Amino acid sequence: MRLPPGGPVDAPSAPPAPGTPDAATTTLAVLLIGPAGAGKTSVAKYWADNRRVPTAHISLDDVREWVRSGFADPQSGWNDHSEAQYRLARRTCGFAARNFLANGISCILDDAVFPDRPVVGLGGWKRHVGPGLLPVVLLPGLEIVLERNAERTGNRRLTDEEVARIHGRMAGWYGSGLPIIDNSQLDIPATARVLDEILARSIASPPAW
Repeated sequence: MRLPPGGPVDAPSAPPAPGTPDAATTTLAVLLIGPAGAGKTSVAKYWADNRRVPTAHISLDDVREWVRSGFADPQSGWNDHSEAQYRLARRTCGFAARNFLANGISCILDDAVFPDRPVVGLGGWKRHVGPGLLPVVLLPGLEIVLERNAERTGNRRLTDEEVARIHGRMAGWYGSGLPIIDNSQLDIPATARVLDEILARSIASPPAW
């Protein structure tokens, strides 16, 4: 297996061909952004499992939860320990993504990236993965997010107040120029199909971010 260089690698571009690029067969690095309860993990897993080319789902939450001693409980609020934990997890995920891309394997990452923290959010992921990363926002309505969060258990379940606050901050992505999917009325397969359509357009005309 080929290891990536020290710096970020570009995601290979689609081969030149007439018509719209086929996002289902192109090697891609995708960042799926959204609040807790948006369905990021479910959509990312489904999308990765159903592509016609090797694709890895890299879950920030799963990587973050590798840490056991001194693990920061999300329900205890944001603090220096939480910040350090997420920072380490993002760097680890970024290295994994570069490694997959260097071996011709697509990847999709999911994270609750806030538009009002560009240096930590999109800027950080761009540094960790590379300029070929394609960000897409998954943002259903607040009532849907609250319903999905209520079905969660353990540390991943947040209070309604916290969910509403996060969802409100995510609304800042409107007008940012990034593609946004409102999956309030879409099931997972339908959302994945819309994601493919958006990625095909992004391959042809990469968003400025």
